Amino acid sequence: MAFSPAMHSLLITIIFLAPHWIIQESGTKARLRGVSAVSNRVAWASGSGSTVLRTTDGGATWQKLTVSTDVLDFRDIDAINSQTAYVLSIGNGPLSRIYKTTDGGATWTLQFKSEDPKAFYDAMSFWDANHGIVIGDSIDGQFCIMTTENGGRIWKRVPASALPPALENEGAFAASGTNIAVIGKTHAWIGTGAGKQARVLRTTDRGRTWKVSTAPLVAGSSAGIFSIAFRDLKHGVVVGGDYTKEKEAVGNLAVTNDGGTSWTLVNGLSGYRSTVRFVPVTSQSRKTSMLIAVGPSGADYSTDDGLTWQQLEGQGYDTLSFVRERVHGWPVGWAAGASGSIGKLLFQLP
Repeated sequence: MAFSPAMHSLLITIIFLAPHWIIQESGTKARLRGVSAVSNRVAWASGSGSTVLRTTDGGATWQKLTVSTDVLDFRDIDAINSQTAYVLSIGNGPLSRIYKTTDGGATWTLQFKSEDPKAFYDAMSFWDANHGIVIGDSIDGQFCIMTTENGGRIWKRVPASALPPALENEGAFAASGTNIAVIGKTHAWIGTGAGKQARVLRTTDRGRTWKVSTAPLVAGSSAGIFSIAFRDLKHGVVVGGDYTKEKEAVGNLAVTNDGGTSWTLVNGLSGYRSTVRFVPVTSQSRKTSMLIAVGPSGADYSTDDGLTWQQLEGQGYDTLSFVRERVHGWPVGWAAGASGSIGKLLFQLP
């Protein structure tokens, strides 16, 4: 039976209204706060107790990889492809590190180890295989952001003169590795928290210069922005809340349609959320504006750029990742969280 373009779009929308989790066995009880999807077969995950995992069979099995003999907390992992990935450990001073593999996790190279005892790095993201960015908590009133232009061989801190001053205690929560959103080759946005205001830093020149705007989320030492996502250069969303109040649905979501210059508070999430992601799908008729937001207490989804939300049945997670490229057909995504929990997100009728 042939369908008109309008009917085709309607059918896609109807099926999209049924995202659901397939629970997978990770083989670990570590808390997983980093996950990076490469394809429908390959994904990486990371977490406490020096845990780094990789699947090459769609999540049927997960292999534990050895990165370092030191006990580290790997809060973020970013895979470039099935063989190349970066993993970030958190902690003060030398506990903040970046390792890289180019052989599927068989061996790892230490690329960065902080020499500043005040430094605490939280999350990273990559425009491509060579260009990346890392955010840390502010130090002495200055933001701590680093960039690389050569695949991580050299990480350079962005000069304070290129950044607005940081608020007292302002930084980025190391809860999901999704504090940074990147688009194209030059644009990036960073959501902040732990200060007296939640704010969004933005750059259009790959980190050389920055501007800042205020987002109307709850703020405080345990509150602010925990995750940020953009589907294009104009439309974005931030989520968060107070991580000590996981089920409190107050001041935890805002959207922008002007590239992050201004933000509008939206109600609809059912609790604190540590990650938000646009579903990277194209149909023949339109690009999707569907979003998934996850947190330890549950998940929600939106089909209208974050203006309205519905609860997603199932357990909660800390982090979520989709394949980088937009694809025709169903997207591939993995979520990860406490006690080694991993869920594969599917978008077809059960």
